[in-house]
Amino acid sequence: MDAKARNCLLQHREALEKDIKTSYIMDRMINDGVLTVSEEEKVKNEPTQQQRAALLIKMILKKDNYSYISFYNALIHEGYKDLAALLQSGIPVISSSSGGKDSVGGITSYVKTVLCEGGVPQRPVVFVTRKKLVNAIQQNLLKLNGEPGWVVIYGMAGCGKSVLAAESVRDHFFLDGCFPGGVHWVSVGKQDKSGLLMKLQNLCTRLDQDESFSQRLPLNIEEAKDRLRILMLRKHPRSLLILDDIWDPWVLKAFDNQCQILLTTRDKSVTDSVMGPKYVVSVESGLGKEKGLEILSLFVNMKKADLPEQAHSIIKECKGSPLVVSLIGALLRDFPNRWDYYLRQLQNKQFKRIRKSSSYDYEALDEAMSISVEMLREDIKDYYTDLSILQKDVKVPTKVLCILWDMETEEVEDILQEFVNKSLLFCDRNGKSFCYYLHDLQVDFLIEKNRNQLQNLHRKIITQFQKHYQPHTLSPDQEDCMYWYNFLAYHMGSANMHKELCALMFSLDWIKAKTELVGPAHLIHEFVEYRHILDEKDCAVCE
Repeated sequence: MDAKARNCLLQHREALEKDIKTSYIMDRMINDGVLTVSEEEKVKNEPTQQQRAALLIKMILKKDNYSYISFYNALIHEGYKDLAALLQSGIPVISSSSGGKDSVGGITSYVKTVLCEGGVPQRPVVFVTRKKLVNAIQQNLLKLNGEPGWVVIYGMAGCGKSVLAAESVRDHFFLDGCFPGGVHWVSVGKQDKSGLLMKLQNLCTRLDQDESFSQRLPLNIEEAKDRLRILMLRKHPRSLLILDDIWDPWVLKAFDNQCQILLTTRDKSVTDSVMGPKYVVSVESGLGKEKGLEILSLFVNMKKADLPEQAHSIIKECKGSPLVVSLIGALLRDFPNRWDYYLRQLQNKQFKRIRKSSSYDYEALDEAMSISVEMLREDIKDYYTDLSILQKDVKVPTKVLCILWDMETEEVEDILQEFVNKSLLFCDRNGKSFCYYLHDLQVDFLIEKNRNQLQNLHRKIITQFQKHYQPHTLSPDQEDCMYWYNFLAYHMGSANMHKELCALMFSLDWIKAKTELVGPAHLIHEFVEYRHILDEKDCAVCE
């Protein structure tokens, strides 16, 4: 908290403690996100009104500027205007060190007007806060400090990037302090040159309502880019341009006009083509369990505690994907008795049957996933198909894919980085080595899409393994050793290579090495899993 605000609060502490009733004031501060429910309970446990007020003020003194502002607003709303007047001189001005809470200050008429004029989408009908991410976006916007630059919100399809971008500017103090020139939202998407020119023309028209700069529309992209730069510089200084759903670097270059830009994308490499400082906010692919349940409860108009067990299973099955939870929630609102049905469709990967118009740009999960895959370069699409054989929650070392594709490490890392950049794959760095993994929904999507090829894809990785290794020659110090010990039998079984699987599972060298490395439990599991195949060769030995 600023020294000025703190001193003002200390100066008038006695008058505040004597007069205020804390109950409704705390309600407003909780709604603003500056006071927790547990803190409220501590205050309520104090025996007298004055002691409750004293503890609340003590807590506020340990907090930030937003707590002071929230307390001041609460005093006004609860009829303590004379006490609020005492604190008015200490109201802090927002600064880069203050943070940016998303709900403090409320969605005032000023905010509504600015966002409406700028074309910023309204909140979805069903909305839950994601304060940590909104704060991270605001903090990065503050780092621009009024200078030209880029803040990139990046993540896979349906993770809520656009909602977060809109929410980051839905705040009176943040908007007024950082972007007094307003906010201008452009839904970009995939565009050809004529589509891009139309987007630029529309934006120039919106920014030049009185037609003081030109009475005709720009005729080409270069002219539109120049017009946009002049409009932003002369008519809309200290404003924020928000570009939603950017797919291509060449499209982004058309908006590179020396201003402050917030953009959402599935491909974080799109900003490689533009100049200026860049800050990236990575959005996790899933909501937490409680947030996911909260969305479902709002859709079906039930308390979280009253949701059926299937609700928990749906969140677990889709790993909290905001797109999936919203699609299923909207369907359940129309058909409230279909919990089992939609859970079953999700478990059976029947994504086409989970279809509903929603606040997202896509009406079904398979549509959202496939559009990202279609945007890959033709020469690397088959490599992404090869990843259909990966299992859920398994991190695969680079070396495994070097074996699969018969390539040098650097070549493989370059291909995989393209997938990572486009939110189609995730990378976990452990020192110098890289491990890669898919989101569960991406695994399901690839299996469903490439179901007829799966056996051949598994056969391909076994064939490549046999070219480079003999099972008994694997060494524990190899980067990919643990992967083969854990999944070689799985790939053989899935490839229908019964002869090779039996030879592996009845090899005493393999059994000895695997048991020493990972213990007997996994080996026993494999004997049970594949006993229908192994029994064909020798059921007595298998037993």
